[in-house]
This record gives sequence, structure tokens and C-alpha cells, in this order.
Amino acid sequence: MKKAKNTKKVQPATKKIVAKEPCCASSVWSWTIYVYWFIILFFIAITFYIIGRSHEFLHPAPRNVVVTEEALIQPDDYIASAKEKLIAGNIEEAITELNAAVDANASSNLYAFRGEAYMQTGEYQKALEDFDSAIEIDGMNAVAFYDRSLLNTRLENYEAALADINNALAAQSMKPSDILNMRNLYAKRGQLNLWLKNWQGAIADYTNSLARSEGSVSANVYAERAEAYTAMGDYESAVNDYTSAVRIISEQIQAAPTQEEREMQSSNAMAYFEKSAALNLNLGKTDAAKTDLESAFAIAVALNDEESIERIQNLINGLN
Repeated sequence: MKKAKNTKKVQPATKKIVAKEPCCASSVWSWTIYVYWFIILFFIAITFYIIGRSHEFLHPAPRNVVVTEEALIQPDDYIASAKEKLIAGNIEEAITELNAAVDANASSNLYAFRGEAYMQTGEYQKALEDFDSAIEIDGMNAVAFYDRSLLNTRLENYEAALADINNALAAQSMKPSDILNMRNLYAKRGQLNLWLKNWQGAIADYTNSLARSEGSVSANVYAERAEAYTAMGDYESAVNDYTSAVRIISEQIQAAPTQEEREMQSSNAMAYFEKSAALNLNLGKTDAAKTDLESAFAIAVALNDEESIERIQNLINGLN
């Protein structure tokens, strides 16, 4: 019986020893994790320190920088100021502003804008250099190509102007500019083709211009296409275009901003009636020709254009 009691006393002691072993293992595991995390965080901190020092070495922070009013002015500020001066007619002052803008940020659009200003002052060589620079920076700048086309047209270099307007059309189709629209670009190319006596090319361009939806239709497009039709001997189409040109003028004349503009449009309508009359005579349509001349005569009277009144009256008398 005593041996049995001794056995029972030993067993509880064994259980206590076993119970302590998991506690010690857990403690060692916890400290190991802490050590690992400490090492990881240490290396992260060292890495960021090294990166920061290398960035400071490559891009040192400016010291003793003086911020001036000129440094705070952005290119857009100069552009806005230049636009105001151009509208006011102060072109030389506008160019001064644009020079400052170009110095601050020589962008393609800035060169094109300054080139336009130089073109207004008649400094064509400087304008050409700016347009060239604009195109060199951005070969898809439709405005720069269009502006250079206008300049070459003034210089009567029509082949170069045509090449530029072709590039303007291509650039506008791929990288549209809000300043331009395809209707006007086609009309401009039509005009160049007309001057180069490419009658079919001119007719195609004017037709494309009239087919576009953006912008407003110009009476000149119909009138110039009529000239191309006349050159090709298509008098019927030419008469129809002159009629359309007069119709556009009648619709738009009231919206003309000045009396001078309204008188100029009326004078154009009078000329279109006279040209239509001549074509109708070639077609053997005497009555239609007389009607055209009477319309032209009425406009001449309204304009108090004595020379035109006398000329047109003589033509009417000849038909009678």
C-alpha cells in the first residue's frame, strides 16, 4: 500500500514538467520573430537613407534662390497679354510679349503665334523662320502649316503654298486643331488650285469644302467654283454656282458687322449677276440673261454706283 501511494505522488510532478515545455518554446519563437522584423526594418531604413542621399547628390536642393515676379510669370500669361495687344492693334508690343513667352518655353504653338504677328507687320522672313521652327518642333502642327501656306501665298510662291496646305489637311485630320476646320482648308486649297489653273482639282476641293458640316458656307466658294466650271466650259454648272453665291449673300448680308461689309457683299452679288448673265447669253438664254442684268442694275442703284448703273443699263438696252 505504501508503494502505491509513492507512485501517485511522482505522477503529478511529471505532469508539471511537461506543462512547462510549450511555454518556453513559445517564448523563444516570439523573440526570434522580433529579431527578424528588427533586421528587416533596419535594412529598409538603410535602403531609403541611401536612396535619399543619392537623390540629393544627383538633384541638390537649390540654395539662396531669389523668387522674382518675372520668375512667377508663366508663358500662358505672356500669350494672354499678347492676344489682348494684337486685338488692340499694338502688334509691336504683342511681339515683345511673345518674345518673352518663347524665351520661357519655346513651344511649337508659340512660334506659330509669333510668326502670325510678324506676318502682320510685314516681317516675312522672321515669320517664315518662326513657322519653320514650329514645324520642326511639331511636324503635326496644322496651324503652322496653314500659316506658312498663307505666307507663301503672299509671296506668290503658290507651289510651296499648295504643299503646305496639303500638309495642313493631313495634320488636321490626324491631330485636329480647334483653330482650323476642314471646310476652310479645302476652300483654301481650291483657291490655290484655281490660281494654278488646275480646274478639276479646284472643283473637287470646293465641292469637298461645301460638303463639310463645320463652319459656315462662304459665297466665295460657290463663286470661285463657278470660275473653274467656266474655264472648263461647263456654263450650266457655273450659272448654278453664281445663283447659289447670291443666295448665300442674301442670307448673310444682314449679319454683316459694318455698313462697309454689307456694301462689299452687295457689290460682289452685282458682279455675280453680271457674270451669270454673260454665261446665260453663251447658252442662248436671253431672257435669263436679261433677268440677271436687271438684278445687277437694282443693286447698282441701291449702292449709288453711277459707273455700274451706266454700264449695266447699256447691256440691258443691247438685249432689248
